[in-house]
Amino acid sequence: MAAQLDELDRKILGVLQEDASQSLDEIARAVGSSKTPVWNRIKRMRETGVILRQTALLDAEALGLEACFFVLIRTSEHEADWQRRFLEVLRARPEVLEAHRLAGDIDYILKVRVKNARAYDTFYQALISEVRIYNVTALLSMEEIKSTTVLPL
Repeated sequence: MAAQLDELDRKILGVLQEDASQSLDEIARAVGSSKTPVWNRIKRMRETGVILRQTALLDAEALGLEACFFVLIRTSEHEADWQRRFLEVLRARPEVLEAHRLAGDIDYILKVRVKNARAYDTFYQALISEVRIYNVTALLSMEEIKSTTVLPL
């Protein structure tokens, strides 16, 4: 169920999504409010799970992680034990930035960030050694056109 947010809540979230390192004074000024109501609203949105956490966004290429692969996975296994093991393996792999279970011909899609193709192959070999997979297709992203963590409010 969607949280009940008013216009001021949405303004605060918009400011936080752009730069959560701002002081309460800066956030309050940006949304046209004072510090205490802004603090109370942020606290409430944390408690209700609207704000999950605050984190730093890093430049993957600056850290040498130049290759981004989208990995399409098809499986012939649909038992609970297989799925549990597959999810454990994915969660343990730091290269996997995102994993989604899909409707349609492809069962899962992963977003994997690594140094290069050789590093992807190392990831791939480890993945298939830990869990049985029917078919894997890896697509190398040639250019990141848009990437954001900002949700439309």
